[in-house]
Amino acid sequence: MVHRNYHNGLKTTLLLGSMWALLLAIGALIASGTGRMVWIVVFAAIGLAQTAFSYWNSATIALRSMGAYQVSESEQPELYAIVRELADRAQQPMPTIWVAPTLTPNAFATGRNPNNAAVCCTEGILAILNERELRGVLGHELMHVYNRDILTTSVAAAMGGVITTIAQTLLFFGGGNRRENGGVGVVGLLAMSLLAPIASMLIQFSLSRTREFDADEDGAMLTQDPLALASALRKLEMATDRRPMEDTPRTRNVAAMMIANPFRGESLTRMFSTHPPMDERIARLEKIAGY
Repeated sequence: MVHRNYHNGLKTTLLLGSMWALLLAIGALIASGTGRMVWIVVFAAIGLAQTAFSYWNSATIALRSMGAYQVSESEQPELYAIVRELADRAQQPMPTIWVAPTLTPNAFATGRNPNNAAVCCTEGILAILNERELRGVLGHELMHVYNRDILTTSVAAAMGGVITTIAQTLLFFGGGNRRENGGVGVVGLLAMSLLAPIASMLIQFSLSRTREFDADEDGAMLTQDPLALASALRKLEMATDRRPMEDTPRTRNVAAMMIANPFRGESLTRMFSTHPPMDERIARLEKIAGY
């Protein structure tokens, strides 16, 4: 397996640990205010159920959201040749290959493990990238699967959902149990109910950005051509500004899995983007290449 050591495991552990610390802080607040520990167990069970569902069904959900269709080797011989070469180099099984009917250039890989992986390219990306650039993009996407990023992001998303749900109940508990809330107070409940989802979202963004950097670097090692991916990223950013993807609940759910932010990037949107700044990604790739 081609893999660069950028302390990926440590970074992921710290970020997921931050999510758990935030969840425990909210739980301690509810326990202090209500004395009902059962709610923590309920929320934890919901989180586990959400994680399991999103993990086992990640490929189906993402592909259906994009309206993607599976293609055969006779339909996309170049795509098959590139993916087969990279999978063989990584000593991993061949994933299924899909195409999404949108002219916005992008790509993503999904699947709970290499044996259940799928690679999806949009019609737009196939139209603007040359063979070398496409190879760089596919190397990046395959490393998301090989690095088990789907599990990581599924856990983070499920925990984020639980944190938001708990935060939304804080005002209810505070209002209905003012005699039992001890030193918490309504102001504390209000602050936590507003700040906890924001903190959770920022941690998820940090996690997603970390995994994007890692996939860039690991993918560059897999293809042995970091400048190809850098060139592809430049094209993707320019083309997306001209032809962004329609922002809908379905596409928003898949956007974090894509190699580039598919929506037009305004300043505020970029601040809360799941993707690192493109110029920073390109600079890192050029550094790997010795520039």
